[in-house]
Amino acid sequence: MKIAILGKPFAEQQAPVLQALLDDLVRRQAEIRIEHSFHDYLSQYLSIPEGITRFGRTDSLAGCRFVLSIGGDGTLLDTVTYVGALQIPILGINTGRLGFLATISPDTILPAIDALFKGHFVLEDRSLIRVDTDPDTFGDINFGLNEFSILKRDSSSMIVVHTYIDGEYLNSYWADGLIVATPTGSTGYSLSCGGPVMLPQTNNFVIAPVCPHNLNVRPLIVPDRSVISFEIEGRSNNFLLSLDSRSRTVEAGIQVAVRRENFNAQLVKLNQVNFLSTLRSKLNWGLDRRNPAEVPV
Repeated sequence: MKIAILGKPFAEQQAPVLQALLDDLVRRQAEIRIEHSFHDYLSQYLSIPEGITRFGRTDSLAGCRFVLSIGGDGTLLDTVTYVGALQIPILGINTGRLGFLATISPDTILPAIDALFKGHFVLEDRSLIRVDTDPDTFGDINFGLNEFSILKRDSSSMIVVHTYIDGEYLNSYWADGLIVATPTGSTGYSLSCGGPVMLPQTNNFVIAPVCPHNLNVRPLIVPDRSVISFEIEGRSNNFLLSLDSRSRTVEAGIQVAVRRENFNAQLVKLNQVNFLSTLRSKLNWGLDRRNPAEVPV
């Protein structure tokens, strides 16, 4: 079995469990590939087994059965851009903070790997958002798992985002910015702006203004089969476009449209982990001392 590994720096006390991960994969005779920069980082703390190969941004991961994302949720968002249309299942191992998407804790890594090899898991399809701009802004990596944002950049003045759905005028948002979030991204930036939480299987986007300057504008749910386009204006000539963790400065007059990407991200979920349990444990959803810790099945 061929397995690719991407990651970000971690606390030194987590090195032993990651060493155990590599040793376990070698024992199972897995063919291991590690991203260049993460390989260099790991070599400072771990004994890298022989036979492991490296890969970079331009190398294809075709043929890999799984991709392990070691870090936080931001690492998993970056991992999605490496996988792209190959739709290789991604297992998120949380060595970061919240771990909403990367749900495997360091002390459960080895049982998680055992579950992968035994097939004791389910795959969740997560829709992606695609951004097209003229002139081109994000190149070949113009898709993301969480959200697309338009934000003011170098002025305290608000901006105006004229928004259209399938060519029909929706609204002009006078605000600090505007977010279009996927169901996965509905628990991120959009949530902090008052947007609703959507289940991962929901085929919708959330349009959520950032600090709108009126009281009658609220987040809006629209079908993800729609094409949402924008025109931006403001006192400044520069604005910020953000796609997950990737941000670009653009000039006024740029043409921007978002739609659902024609491929998905596949996240590995083990039997004891699901979206609702993660919502309760990570975001304290429905926290009430009157409620039981878990409702019996």
